Amino acid sequence: MRLRFFLVALGGAALLAQTPADRVVVHPKDTGVALVNPGMGWQFHHYDNNIRNYGLNLDPSDTVDEFPGLSSIYLRLAWSYIEPEEGKFNWSIVDTPAARWIAKGKQVTFRFTCSEGSPYATPEWVRKAGAKGYLHSGRGVAPDGRTWEPDFDDPIFLEKLDHFLAAAAARYDGSPEVAFIDVGSFGIWGEGHTYSSSRLPYSAATVRRHIDLYKKNFKRTLLVANDDFVSQGRGLEAIDYARRMGLALRDDSILVQGAERAYFHAYLAPLFWSTVPVILESEHYGMSKNRGAWGDGSLYLQAIEDYHASYATVHWYPREFLKECRPLVDKINLRLGYRLQLLEASWPPEVKRGELLAVGYRWRNGGVAPCLPGGYPAITMKDARGGIAGVFVDEDFDVRTLPVGPPDKAEPVAREVRSVSQDSRPPTAWALPPANILKPGTYTVWVSVGTRTGTPKIALPLGGDDGERRYKLGEIRIVN
Repeated sequence: MRLRFFLVALGGAALLAQTPADRVVVHPKDTGVALVNPGMGWQFHHYDNNIRNYGLNLDPSDTVDEFPGLSSIYLRLAWSYIEPEEGKFNWSIVDTPAARWIAKGKQVTFRFTCSEGSPYATPEWVRKAGAKGYLHSGRGVAPDGRTWEPDFDDPIFLEKLDHFLAAAAARYDGSPEVAFIDVGSFGIWGEGHTYSSSRLPYSAATVRRHIDLYKKNFKRTLLVANDDFVSQGRGLEAIDYARRMGLALRDDSILVQGAERAYFHAYLAPLFWSTVPVILESEHYGMSKNRGAWGDGSLYLQAIEDYHASYATVHWYPREFLKECRPLVDKINLRLGYRLQLLEASWPPEVKRGELLAVGYRWRNGGVAPCLPGGYPAITMKDARGGIAGVFVDEDFDVRTLPVGPPDKAEPVAREVRSVSQDSRPPTAWALPPANILKPGTYTVWVSVGTRTGTPKIALPLGGDDGERRYKLGEIRIVN
């Protein structure tokens, strides 16, 4: 540790001793490109309400590749589709669409629901096993209602649900193909309320019970709480419990109504966004547009800002949505999640054997959310054939710590002599490998952000991509 501090100090002294003419200084421009990165992005509803919406009109080979910023697919399915008979599972209904998107490098996300508009979202065999429930009309309990909703506290229902979640967790828990899973077993459409079903009130204890079932079974995959856990008089108790249990936050149906009633729960976002993602789902786009609530869609962008959202959902046919809302999509892509902007980089044009490679740079997060996956800047040197000749990772600079702010107003954090903010740091410096590893010669300089070992993981809005998320900055000479 002392040696590391000594090297950093030496690097800072070396940079201080140099004049601007002694260094290569570049100011890369944000290309404006949509980014697909871990822990953020647009997602489509492939299944929604039933197994006909919204991806079923796409051919199996059609993954709407032209949609910018698409990172994941949302599969909202009633439990009854997957376990039509107790202990007999139809996972193919999940895995078939998931496979085509995963093959394109996308992730999947799940909500398994127990109450939908269909007669039995919870399998009928659960009722026949003795679980208590209610027929409802969509406006309250009704003896002649066509839809059955379970009593969400019933012990038989909870026991069967526990077994189902255990089976789902055996397949999906901890999978890198899965971005997150909603706690979707409580309320109509899994939204955490019964306003459009039985209208029966449930306490915060009910919500906690469902969260606990998911936490029991899904120990590694990110779980997500719905904003409507606070509705029907439950207050903040259930949502605070979700936060303390490490769940992320989701707000469904932005722009069901327009103007000041476009969304209601942005005040919950500060409980979550600094440590876990916030996911926003718009109202069914066509329905919102038809009732005049959508307007120009700018309130969806405002919700992205107010919630510091990492994910935004296309709640409609994706190609139609893109065609009609392309300017909005492009604006949201510049702010959704995180956007790591390299404002400046500098290095010496020549480094002699025995000297330190002193590198300075200035980074800013142009998005609304922290870079929650984290990552470390790396400088890579490549030879004339494109071979990697040297990799230098700044392990003391985690981009997760970059602050967020309004558009183009976030404070940059730098390694440079002249501090641009109180978070600025001295330049970093690395000793060169021996001459038999890094031979004398001229090399191209590339920047990336990724693991501690220099593997790029995060796409940057820079030109000169080598196809592996490294971006060319210039050249450097290594001499004896």
